[in-house]
Amino acid sequence: MAQVYLLLLAGLALLFVSGKFLVDSSVAISRRLRIPRMIIGLTVVAFGTSAPELLVSLQAAFSGYPEIAIGNVVGSNISNILLVLAITALIFPIPAPASSVKRDWPIMMAVSLLLFVFTLNGWISRIEGGILVGLLAVYIAYSVVRARGVVSSETSDELHGVMKWWVAMLIFVASCLGLAFGADLLVENVALIAEELGMSKRVVSITMVAVGTSIPEVATSVIAALKKETDISVGNIIGSNIMNILSVLGFTSLVSPISVSREIARFDIPWMLAVSFLLLLLMLPASRSRITRWEGSFMIIIYLLYIYFLF
Repeated sequence: MAQVYLLLLAGLALLFVSGKFLVDSSVAISRRLRIPRMIIGLTVVAFGTSAPELLVSLQAAFSGYPEIAIGNVVGSNISNILLVLAITALIFPIPAPASSVKRDWPIMMAVSLLLFVFTLNGWISRIEGGILVGLLAVYIAYSVVRARGVVSSETSDELHGVMKWWVAMLIFVASCLGLAFGADLLVENVALIAEELGMSKRVVSITMVAVGTSIPEVATSVIAALKKETDISVGNIIGSNIMNILSVLGFTSLVSPISVSREIARFDIPWMLAVSFLLLLLMLPASRSRITRWEGSFMIIIYLLYIYFLF
């Protein structure tokens, strides 16, 4: 059994390293194309940090563990706000841009509510998966259109330090392969651990798998906070949650319809909706349009409370 835990840790480590280099190479390519920072945070970085969830969910669907796929996404979206954003706020209070309150949060809430509706019958079908992927294309197009009027803040000196094209592409390809192998290790060994401990795959996926695949978000947001690049920090979390639902569950359900347990539909997804609403309250002007250290501490307490109810 010790070998199973070691392989699980190896899978998580591989996901973390591959996710980090995937984000780095994606950002380098995007900066070469002079894509504005906010759009990098909402699309490129968000999609890159959602790659572990996507690969793990696809692997779970191929392996016949659909509950891991849905639990991974719902758990990741909860931990992204209550854990990742909270840890970031503890390091440096995070200002909430008006665009996040007026445009990005409503999109995240809308797709979360759509997911809730899709799961009421106990399934996410291929048709519903197609709808999610279609909305993903609309969201990306919308983000690009929004960026047209934004002048890139990159200077020639800043671009001089960006890695070369061919290096970025090689790292990107190697990172994708690392994510695929890490996802395979994670899914297979999580299933074995759940069986050995007598725990449901839902609980394991919402806790262990979700937190593990959220590690790239932790790394990206913490680094952004330390550099005071708060647009990327907040944009990354909201964009990642949107990507998790539209891309991860969309593509996964296209591969194989996802069965949704009653517990996830009636307990975990409502928690995800409540946590998303909490994020709005923390970003409103009444709270000085920033997420403070005290609010970050409060979110961590809420997350621990959720884990307590989960078990």
